[in-house]
Amino acid sequence: MKFDIITIFPNLFESFKNEALISRARLKKIIELNAHNLRDWTTDNHKTVDDRPYGGGAGMVMMVEPILKAVKQIQNHESRIMNHGKKSRTIVFSPKGKKFDQAMARKYAKLDQLILICGRYEGFDERVAKYIADDEISIGDYVLFGGEVPAMVVMEAVTRLLPGAVGKQASIEDESFKKLKGIEKTMMEKFVEYPHYTRPEVIEINGKKRTVPKILLSGNHAKIENWRRKNARHE
Repeated sequence: MKFDIITIFPNLFESFKNEALISRARLKKIIELNAHNLRDWTTDNHKTVDDRPYGGGAGMVMMVEPILKAVKQIQNHESRIMNHGKKSRTIVFSPKGKKFDQAMARKYAKLDQLILICGRYEGFDERVAKYIADDEISIGDYVLFGGEVPAMVVMEAVTRLLPGAVGKQASIEDESFKKLKGIEKTMMEKFVEYPHYTRPEVIEINGKKRTVPKILLSGNHAKIENWRRKNARHE
């Protein structure tokens, strides 16, 4: 999987790509992560990427032309080195986009490349979402400074689904937002998580002993699975 990020702050991704499991996935060549500076596709001396909105209004809007040039160049470069049939999608991040979820992460994990366009200021010229990006997505009902954090969220969610990215495949198979065996659920329901415990078995918190539920110490996997079903939180 190749991630190509278009941003005006490429250095934000240096620590992200060089730490923890993302770094390990890169070293194992499971993923490739390239942060491209959008200003490289500008033509003026000030490397301008934003301008005042038509019709007036507060703030500045990111211009369509540099983004168009960046996406075209990245796509053209990939078309020369990728085999026929490789799959790619271009994503733009926006508060009004479709909510990102685990189903989308699974869909993206089947691709060969994601081009992630990170906005700033008041957002993008609408033509970016309409005519350049394949998907316009949001990671939640709130406003951030820009699209860099959402890009990291998508990359992490997708990477952990790729074969070999997580050491124990069982942790992926037993992940949140997965249907538990024997439980019928509607498409709108989502399994979130069951409670987890680890050592020590007993610990004192605020003057009271807090213990691990005995069922988890029983070794009876059928009963443990049933307990987890009953105690799973849903939304």
